[in-house]
Amino acid sequence: MKPFDFTEFTKKIYIKAPLDKLYWCWATKTGIETWFLRKAVYTDAQGKNRKPESLIQTGDDYTWEWHNWNGKEKGTILEANGSDFFKFSFANDICKVSVALEDKKDAVLLTLRQYDMPTDEETKMNIYNGCSCGWTFWLANLKAFLEHGIVLNEKEFDLTDIPQAGHIYVNM
Repeated sequence: MKPFDFTEFTKKIYIKAPLDKLYWCWATKTGIETWFLRKAVYTDAQGKNRKPESLIQTGDDYTWEWHNWNGKEKGTILEANGSDFFKFSFANDICKVSVALEDKKDAVLLTLRQYDMPTDEETKMNIYNGCSCGWTFWLANLKAFLEHGIVLNEKEFDLTDIPQAGHIYVNM
């Protein structure tokens, strides 16, 4: 086992759904807005917005907006193979996230890795801790959506003006 550090973390989850459905949930505007984001915009290399059902491509830029948070996340799709792997810049381009999907007969093993994170105290708290907790919830939300047809994230109550809401509410 390698020594613990704050430069990366990995989250894994088995989800009983077809691999292509899982990829669609991550790699299209329509898919990612069903379980994760309030709004997603993917822009191709020519600056045109991708259609809602179009798969992301390597080199696309993205803008994401969450429920209950007024900020926007902008980044670049660094790699997308169209079937079971993609990687993107994240957190204002200070780190990267990869998502790998592996068919395991009755389920798909999803492995999310966030890495290349700086180790200053602010990044440890907001990116390492915040994202590690956040991805744990969002992966469970994806599982709930695909296996049971429900989403667990908060849409009824507005949490945007609550200080540190992202560190307090488990279903932000």
